[in-house]
Amino acid sequence: MRSFRSLSADTGMLAWLWLSAVVIFFDQWTKWWAEANLELHQPVAVMPHLNMMLAYNEGAAFSFLAGMGGVQRWIFATLAIVVSIFIINWLRKLRKEQVWAAVGLALVLGGAIGNLIDRLMHGKVIDFIDFYVNFNVPLLLNNGHFATFNVADIAITIGAVLLVVLSLFASDQIE
Repeated sequence: MRSFRSLSADTGMLAWLWLSAVVIFFDQWTKWWAEANLELHQPVAVMPHLNMMLAYNEGAAFSFLAGMGGVQRWIFATLAIVVSIFIINWLRKLRKEQVWAAVGLALVLGGAIGNLIDRLMHGKVIDFIDFYVNFNVPLLLNNGHFATFNVADIAITIGAVLLVVLSLFASDQIE
């Protein structure tokens, strides 16, 4: 029979999957709220530079590949599943002192699964956060509006930035 210590060594930092579950829950709840309370492409001002606005994205970031006739749904769903398996395996291999790497991976995993749920259930990702700046500069996207995004996108971004920072300044924490 295996000891608790050897079992713990085999599961690495999988205990951090709770953070992924929190991200998934909050992401799906906020998307449900957005669909129930917002009208498509009708911004609702929350504060300066921030609107809530329901939008759907059939592609990836910035609607990348959105016009592919539906095949992108399965490409991105498959990619999310492969990445999720990779991340879970990476979490399993982390040592217990690699907490920040586990946090970053758990955030990316939660966001990836949150958007995967949308792709599988709706064929598109539900977005609703519209951040903008009031600069009239011709090169800015959408008259200063950043891409509309969601909680899953925020978690992916924070997790990815954390992993990049760790790889640049604390590589022993991410290997």
